[in-house]
Amino acid sequence: MEKTLRVESTDVPRLLGVNDVNLRVLENSFSASIVARGEQFFVKGVDEEVEQIEKVLKEMIYVLNTTSSLKESDVKMLVELTRKGQPVINEEEYDSIVFYAKNDTVRVKTEGQKRYLVAARRNDICFAIGPAGTGKTYLAVALALAELKKGNIRKLILTRPAVEAGERLGFLPGDLRDKIDPYLRPLYDALEDMLGPEKLKTHLEKGIVEIIPLAYMRGRTLNRAFIILDEAQNTTDVQMKMFLTRIGVESKAIITGDVTQIDLPNKQVSGLIRAQEILSSIEGISFVYFEKSDVVRHKLVKDIINAYEKFWERDTFRNL
Repeated sequence: MEKTLRVESTDVPRLLGVNDVNLRVLENSFSASIVARGEQFFVKGVDEEVEQIEKVLKEMIYVLNTTSSLKESDVKMLVELTRKGQPVINEEEYDSIVFYAKNDTVRVKTEGQKRYLVAARRNDICFAIGPAGTGKTYLAVALALAELKKGNIRKLILTRPAVEAGERLGFLPGDLRDKIDPYLRPLYDALEDMLGPEKLKTHLEKGIVEIIPLAYMRGRTLNRAFIILDEAQNTTDVQMKMFLTRIGVESKAIITGDVTQIDLPNKQVSGLIRAQEILSSIEGISFVYFEKSDVVRHKLVKDIINAYEKFWERDTFRNL
């Protein structure tokens, strides 16, 4: 049996160890042939050993990225446990990992997030709709960075409409960039959390990552890109169509939003609401809906959402 194994979203030199000591442990532990080239491991041997090597590699990646350390003794332990049928992580847990961030592992935590992960990986366009705190944007960024790490895309573009929620752009201090940045800050926060400030700065300078207002998307065709539209409930029909038609060859897009937090003026219909009516039957486009049970922020966030819903329901009933 011959198999090519990819080691993704990890530091390959540290995975292999100083002078490839961790790789040598693997080679000495199995009779199969193991050749490492870049992010690929070429394994040739009997079926059982190839499968065991794949499991050990997955666990090596997991240990390295969750503890920031992988010693020769760790690899020996992982080999021994795998042979005994006592893996550190099971396949389901490993499949829940979205991205190995700078200081942690980004993984799905709820059933809604699991559906989101599957839908986003299987479809080129995925809509994620639900309340605040369900990880819609954070997981979208993690998925995009994972695709960037694999080399499946050339760049990551994050955008959101600059629609005010209670204050006007004109009253904010500074030039246009200063006025726009507060709307894009949540996207910077997610990227900094996963990449670290220095790597994010480098990606921004090289144009690998772009964070721009939605209006700046007009007229572009984006090939081999991962595009995230955040706060999509604040787009108009025209803006949503404009965004979706920017997607080029080998590109993917995730659109996130919360239809209970629409800030559009003059009672305009949200482009996100209309998109559900227009696009739901198109193959390659998926819609994932989150519930309050998917909230993963501070435990009080669920209570806050529940309290407001009860108040609004009571207020609506009172005005009937």
